[in-house]
Amino acid sequence: MKKDIHPENYRLVAFKDMSNDEVFLTKSTAVTKETIEVDGVEYPVVKLEISRTSHPFYTGKAKLLDTAGRIDKFKNKYDKFKKKPAAPAKEEKADTEEK
Repeated sequence: MKKDIHPENYRLVAFKDMSNDEVFLTKSTAVTKETIEVDGVEYPVVKLEISRTSHPFYTGKAKLLDTAGRIDKFKNKYDKFKKKPAAPAKEEKADTEEK
């Protein structure tokens, strides 16, 4: 191993999952200005969007996404590229005029 390349300032840091307010402690060198109290002891805190306690892969529960809105948006975007059938519409109009 190379010498003098690893940080020396490891300390206990609290990581907080903001989606479910789960907090876990681990050693880290992450720099943060905020602190949080866990079991009566104050630790620096790093806020996370997602962690092992809220990620669908680890929990086995998928979050419901608004796929209908995304699908409609996609269809509307590409409707202008559809081929429009011009001939059948004219034939129907001619048939109705003869009667």
